[in-house]
Amino acid sequence: MAEGENMTKPRLGLEDWSAAARFAEICAAFIPDVEEEQIADDPRSCYNCRYRRWLADSVACLAA
Repeated sequence: MAEGENMTKPRLGLEDWSAAARFAEICAAFIPDVEEEQIADDPRSCYNCRYRRWLADSVACLAA
């Protein structure tokens, strides 16, 4: 994640596993995606969130 980027709506790299878990732990909007769509070992991870969207080189949070 880039310095100064919005902490409430992170944009993570495709393999930012520890950052994705840290952000999900403090995120009030986190909702687990369906099991078939979850990829991270840590169940509470931005990569496993229903609001994440995969981009070409990152993952974006679409939580309102």
